[in-house]
Amino acid sequence: MSKDIESKTADCPIVFTEGALNEIKQLVYDKEVPEGHGLRVGVEGGGCSGLSYILGFDERKELDDEYIIEGISVFMNKAHGMYLIGMEVDFLNGLNNRGFIFNNPNASSTCGCGTSFSAD
Repeated sequence: MSKDIESKTADCPIVFTEGALNEIKQLVYDKEVPEGHGLRVGVEGGGCSGLSYILGFDERKELDDEYIIEGISVFMNKAHGMYLIGMEVDFLNGLNNRGFIFNNPNASSTCGCGTSFSAD
């Protein structure tokens, strides 16, 4: 592992709970994610509140930072850091709710869907 990757392991601006990491690892196994792909975390315009979260498997792009979290490559566009720093990604597996939850201290308001937010 290169020093660049090692230093980014400790500097990841996003925290994944144990539940989220377990689900991500299961998805990597179930979906047979191709070599060179990692988990993309980011934002895009749209959604009820102005911005929506991106969470999916993708290849690394030129403007991405890469972080290694428990052996999983996590890609994030450098420009998205200001919206995501300090965010916690959790996973709920209940009878009424199942899915990833984003707890973002940078969101000034969120939508009831849980995947859309606005930031001042």
